[in-house]
Amino acid sequence: MKRTMMSLIGVSAALAAVTGVAAVTAPGGGAPDAPRGGTRLPVQRSALLCPAPTSSEVGETAYTAFAPQGAAAGADGKKGTAQLLPAGTVKDTGGTGDGKDKGKGKKGAEGGAADSAAGQAVPPRDTKPVVPLRQAGRPVTTTTDSADAPALVGTADGSLAPGWTVQQTTSVAAGTGRGLLGLGCTAPDTTFWFPGVSTATERQDYVHLTNPDSTPAVVDLELRGKDGALAGSGGEDISVPPHTTVPVLLSTLTDTPTTNATLHVVAREGRVGAAVQASDSKLGSDWLPPAADPSPSVVLPGVPKDATSVRLVALAPGESDADLKVQLATPTGMITPAGVETLHLKSGMTTAVDLKDLTKGEAGSLVLTPSDSGSKVPVAAALRVTRGKGAKQEMAFIPATRPVVKRATAVDNRGKDATLSLVAPEKGKDAKVKVTASAGSGGGTPVTKTYTVKGGTSLDAVPPRPTGLKGSYALTVEPAPGSGPVYASRMLARPQGGVPAFTVQPMPDDRGSVLVPTAGQDLSVLTD
Repeated sequence: MKRTMMSLIGVSAALAAVTGVAAVTAPGGGAPDAPRGGTRLPVQRSALLCPAPTSSEVGETAYTAFAPQGAAAGADGKKGTAQLLPAGTVKDTGGTGDGKDKGKGKKGAEGGAADSAAGQAVPPRDTKPVVPLRQAGRPVTTTTDSADAPALVGTADGSLAPGWTVQQTTSVAAGTGRGLLGLGCTAPDTTFWFPGVSTATERQDYVHLTNPDSTPAVVDLELRGKDGALAGSGGEDISVPPHTTVPVLLSTLTDTPTTNATLHVVAREGRVGAAVQASDSKLGSDWLPPAADPSPSVVLPGVPKDATSVRLVALAPGESDADLKVQLATPTGMITPAGVETLHLKSGMTTAVDLKDLTKGEAGSLVLTPSDSGSKVPVAAALRVTRGKGAKQEMAFIPATRPVVKRATAVDNRGKDATLSLVAPEKGKDAKVKVTASAGSGGGTPVTKTYTVKGGTSLDAVPPRPTGLKGSYALTVEPAPGSGPVYASRMLARPQGGVPAFTVQPMPDDRGSVLVPTAGQDLSVLTD
């Protein structure tokens, strides 16, 4: 987001009611200091968007919603509500999503992007709320096996707004899109970066654009490959109608099949939620969430110990090249991958590096920092991680993520299928975090455990589980006061017929609170 400079008088009450507003921290940093006289208050309203999960006839999707306990009630004293509603869909924007019609997407009059305006806007069949939440501290879950399950848009207010988290987890047993697909539903915004997309013949990548508002959004899509903008990349002026989702097949945006590319999504009018669903003919499918905003240093947490292949895709989107140190944070310290000590990124060009079996039986997290400590060149990055061998392979994505400043949450944990990854990337700055396993959706008692991660190391752990667990539960990570910077992710592993199906969700700070200044204070320190 671009920095906004403001200096207003008497805005404390208004700021506390802004939808989803929270202070932004720089990667690698801890919690921002409150301005003199400022107060940190919980947000009073949050918005989330979930894309349509799958078009497979053999897929099943679980939706899980949760809000952590401890948030203050709304300004009006109400407990709060949180729910999602089905969104409409624009058809004819690049195929059916089942892998049978790649490249048949409808293009605009100039041969560019899929023309959403030419497609048919189909309203939702049902307007019944999905996973409505009535209390904090206990997740709510529901499932669907419909191939026409819609995208969802919704809001939370009052005591349920801070930290409101929704996950959709889809299991597809067979076909091109087979695998385990997990996605934390995203907040609407105006810009997103997706390193790791592909328009190659073996891949079918859709970007799902969802408009939560009552006015149309206009979106531009730009693809960048190893030589810069891809030829024929004409994803301009895509109209996203109100309360509607538009899926766009990325291969229809360019005449150049490209294995490793970066997608930049920009809403010129309005705002949208964006996520990429990637399907590979050999490696299954998963969601690619947006990477953290470009930054000089980035952390990609949670590379599993049994990864058989790891590919790094990175971009320096500004006007300057970037030179980076490449390190893997392990349980015993930082190591440098053999042959990939440094990485040079040319401005505006996507670079991909195969790190092979990077972890070699020991889980870790990738850390990219400037070779010159004074460099401020921002970069965006993501990993494609593969587990398994031969015909039994499965892929997932790990984008760069924001640090956990106050709190982060991952939901839809069941039994022993979850692995929690924590990394403290700065040497000499240990991280101490409290991890809480919530009550289960069907019952159980919360359990809390404290972990200490030595600075410059990572930690992978089977997280605590609620006592007497029934159903699924949430994991909440909270750094202790004075803790060093910490980043987190959660992996779900649910094998499917010998395939090591898995999905990894980054756990960025939930931005559940906002620094409210005193009257007359300069707000430039609070907004980004």
